[in-house]
Amino acid sequence: MADKNRLVLAYSGGLDTSVAISYLKERTGKDVVAVSLDVGQGGESLETIKERALACGAVEAYVVDARDEFANEYCMKALKANAMYEGVYPLVSAISRPLISKHLVRAAHQFGADTISHGCTGKGNDQVRFEVSIASIDPTLKAISPIRDLSLTRDVEIAFAKEHQLPIVQTEKSPFSIDQNVWGRAIETGFLEDPWNAPTKDCYSYTDDPAFPPVEDEVVIEFKQGVPVKIDGRDVTPLQAIEEMNRRAGAQGIGRIDLIEDRLVGIKSRELYEAPGAVALITAHQELENCCLEREQHRIKRDIDKRWAELVYDAQWFSPATQSLNAFIEDTQKYVNGEIRMTLHGGRAVVTGRRSDSSLYDYNLATYDSGDSFDQKSSNGFIDIYGLPSRVAAARDVKFGNGIEVPDNTVE
Repeated sequence: MADKNRLVLAYSGGLDTSVAISYLKERTGKDVVAVSLDVGQGGESLETIKERALACGAVEAYVVDARDEFANEYCMKALKANAMYEGVYPLVSAISRPLISKHLVRAAHQFGADTISHGCTGKGNDQVRFEVSIASIDPTLKAISPIRDLSLTRDVEIAFAKEHQLPIVQTEKSPFSIDQNVWGRAIETGFLEDPWNAPTKDCYSYTDDPAFPPVEDEVVIEFKQGVPVKIDGRDVTPLQAIEEMNRRAGAQGIGRIDLIEDRLVGIKSRELYEAPGAVALITAHQELENCCLEREQHRIKRDIDKRWAELVYDAQWFSPATQSLNAFIEDTQKYVNGEIRMTLHGGRAVVTGRRSDSSLYDYNLATYDSGDSFDQKSSNGFIDIYGLPSRVAAARDVKFGNGIEVPDNTVE
């Protein structure tokens, strides 16, 4: 049974959510359970974050190393879908929010809370992702945001922390708002809000300057049913594959994205992203699909991939529509097996080789050399039948004086 005197807070360990523990208790009268996940964002250990949450007044602290879960069940779904919102953004934050929401609900059930709190503002996408995901898993839970709903601004936070002597060490505030995990890094606000301003080098952390790259790096990635299983012949888990490609592609400045983005809430925002591993892996995966998917299946999947990215960006990870698309995408991966060779250098991941036992590429059909097994005489009948509707329509146009005019180039 839910306890009306408890709420669960998505806790990062930073100023906002540390202050929120006591602030929520004071404003709502509820005891706070802090929930923290490691999704590959780096920084402090979960144990340190847990100790801080308890020191700031949490009655319980729920922490979990979710890196493998995130890589296996979320990043790999995004990879199989070649997920790039608006063609360029690999959904760094959008795919982590459903996982965090699942653990928030699990903690609410475990500790008997009836309310879940997050630290999102009223202008962003994440408030929608958290609350729609929570409602999709357990519609009986309530959701609140202290920043959005309780006027918890930064000056209020600092004053509250000092007044209550909270164990938070203040450092100089970053000019950016940053969200990161193993799939990538999102950077916004500050001077970036003027879209005329170019990014500066201090914006970036996951990638080195592509203008000054090290020697080019050749990598061979082996996939099995759409999932990377080996890099340069060495077995890897999905998490290891992402981490290694983050390191190697990041060293070459691959995966820097500067985007004027259409947010779910209806505004345009300027966003920077770094996703070296995601961009390199998606590039390789797409090229292997070019070899292994049948033509019409491939055409449909490209449309499905676009819609999948839009749905997930728009907080629909748990929706029936996304689940149906997942079933189609998973079916297409049956024969996406093989190796892709890539050169990583100067901001680009370039595919230079493809090899697959389940490829539909047939050298004997494709070659123009002797030994060609394609019967070229068959094309005569194919063209005749394929062009029949156009010929019939053209004859009608001519009959009614609407034929296509051909300019007379006769020289007098």
